[in-house]
Amino acid sequence: MRALANSPAEAREPIAAKVPEITVLFWVIKILTTGMGEATSDYLANTSLALAGVVGIFGFVFAMWLQFRTRRYVAVVYWFAVMMVAVFGTMAADGLHVGLGIPYLVTTVFYAVVLAVVLCLWRRSEGTLSIHSITTRRRETYYWLTVLATFALGTATGDLTATSMNLGFFSSGVIFAIVIAIPAVGWWRFGLNPIFAFWFAYVVTRPLGASFADWFGKAHSIGGGLGFGDGAVSACALVVIAALVGYVAVTRSDIQPVTDAPDGALVTAQGEPHAGTTAAGN
Repeated sequence: MRALANSPAEAREPIAAKVPEITVLFWVIKILTTGMGEATSDYLANTSLALAGVVGIFGFVFAMWLQFRTRRYVAVVYWFAVMMVAVFGTMAADGLHVGLGIPYLVTTVFYAVVLAVVLCLWRRSEGTLSIHSITTRRRETYYWLTVLATFALGTATGDLTATSMNLGFFSSGVIFAIVIAIPAVGWWRFGLNPIFAFWFAYVVTRPLGASFADWFGKAHSIGGGLGFGDGAVSACALVVIAALVGYVAVTRSDIQPVTDAPDGALVTAQGEPHAGTTAAGN
């Protein structure tokens, strides 16, 4: 059996990887959350700025509290956290432009620098940026800081191409769909570093999903949208996300394989000792 935690701090450490295995379904849900976050943020902002602030800030804090409270990957908790980061990250990026009047080009560069700094600090501290290594609180903290930065960067980049460069939402979406294929092909055919490929694609999912969400939701006069409404787009995306997350939660098809636990034991993603192994010290 695993050794018992020796302190309250150890008791709060993860006992298994806290992120899902990377599958096709992971990318589908991720892109949907970006679209949902964009549509939800815009819908709330147009309804009530006060309401948007409450939902964005408190929803984000609550989601992070739930995520850090768990000690292993739980699909519903994890994807709820991603959705709230999507909403909050969108508001953070839009706030600099709408509230302070900072051009999208500047905010894009700013969030790119923020992301680079977070990744550099994470790499220097932990020696790896692999999502398969998220088995300690510190690594999990770096992971979510990186995720937040990618959402803010993706939001600013998508708005830059769609509005500042006057490409429109659909054209922007097509461009980012092509761009996201670069790391996939590079990894599959040319041996591109898988960690670099992952984070490259992860950043691009944000403007990709948001561009198509805006295309469906916004009026034609705004970036050539179809005019279905942000609320309708948000609701539809949420229903599909709930169905897909429910599927992976029941089938457990996105659980990471056996990995090294922080205390040296080999454990499954459910937190149980792997057959033939014991915890350090036993």
